[in-house]
Amino acid sequence: MARIAPLSGFPEWLPAERAVELHVLDTLRETFELHGFAPVETRSVEPLSQLLRKGEIDKEVYVVRRLQADPGTEVDDSTLGLHFDLTVPFARYVLQNGGHLTFPFKRYQIQRSWRGERPQDGRFREFVQADVDVVGVDVLPRHYEVDLPLVMVEALQRLDVGAVRMRVNDRRVVEALVRGLGLEDVAGVLAAVDKLAKIGPAAVGEQLRARAGASGAQADAVLALAAVQGTDLAAVQALADSLGAGSDALAAALPDLQALVDAAEAVAPGVVVADLAVVRGLDYYTGSVYETELVGQEDLGSVCSGGRYDDLVSEGSVRHPGVGLSIGVSRLVSRLLKDGTVAATRPVPTAVLVAVTDEADRGRSDAVARALRARGIPADTAPIAAKFGRQIKHADRSGIPFVFFPGGEGAAPLAGQVKDIRSGEQVDADAASWSPPEEDRRQRVVRTV
Repeated sequence: MARIAPLSGFPEWLPAERAVELHVLDTLRETFELHGFAPVETRSVEPLSQLLRKGEIDKEVYVVRRLQADPGTEVDDSTLGLHFDLTVPFARYVLQNGGHLTFPFKRYQIQRSWRGERPQDGRFREFVQADVDVVGVDVLPRHYEVDLPLVMVEALQRLDVGAVRMRVNDRRVVEALVRGLGLEDVAGVLAAVDKLAKIGPAAVGEQLRARAGASGAQADAVLALAAVQGTDLAAVQALADSLGAGSDALAAALPDLQALVDAAEAVAPGVVVADLAVVRGLDYYTGSVYETELVGQEDLGSVCSGGRYDDLVSEGSVRHPGVGLSIGVSRLVSRLLKDGTVAATRPVPTAVLVAVTDEADRGRSDAVARALRARGIPADTAPIAAKFGRQIKHADRSGIPFVFFPGGEGAAPLAGQVKDIRSGEQVDADAASWSPPEEDRRQRVVRTV
């Protein structure tokens, strides 16, 4: 039989690795619920007309088609595709269920998505995302543009993944600067600037001239503005004035970006900084935009991103402006596993293996296991009534720290002895009262470095 090769871009974790992923998911879920976000889950497929109405990623969408369908069937807007993120499906969900929701509506969603891009370190074709969003009706207060990024910063800090840095910008600021420089193709400029980290300033300058119609001086001005970073944005206004790019639109938007940075600095000093190179690729963002990196691991790219969108969730006269961020769970987990930053204390949840003296007496062992489970202690019964030495080896190979030996004939039904196979210590025990040490009771995920 030929060796089964892994399918690139579709991660499958071993049990101990899956424990790390579940730890991440549980921590995110708990953090989101602490902040009042309600869980939702949307269907996996959407019509292409819905998926492609914002952004240019049509080549990355996986189309869903039955094997029995005519191979020559044309792909049109009614064709179903797997969602590539959770924001677009959430927009449809709000419009479809708005009559049953209370606004502002705060939701979190942890779900798989699919994107047909080239797999590489931290990038997958099938991946888990964790999103938080809040949407209003007609208006959405600006303070949510501060609240939501701080929720994500808190979530990452609770995961103890090391220092994080969230870089923020405001699309209104960038658009005002671009127009102030006399450039009309705002989308083209934003698309070029969004590639700065990937292709560098020189290549971006070439794209600005070739595709956005910028002169050499205009391209240089865009790159100079995109290089501005920090917590004091007075430099932005000064640079804009020196370049002749000041405007009323800039004067109106820049204070909001400064207020965001100031409010975040008061809660999480040094974590949130302004960066005018952050523009985000999808064109439904209309205000603040965010990208978050692990400090010292910037090569991984953004692990948490998002922004404000005023028109994505709209239909006719119904309009739900919103703001949201998404953590790339699979990207984050893959790096934690690769670096060995965190690990499960054991590969299985089981804390106790109940030995079986002989198959005729398996019922006694099962009763002990049930008694332990009833008290919240993960327990399993040995698969076969082998010699106790073999059963202990089975527990050791499985990563189970304790073996419970039921008492013999005449002993109380739940009595016996427990052996800590790591230390060799063996003591009398009763399944109705004995407990392992608290640190061994549950499979845990701990930081290793």
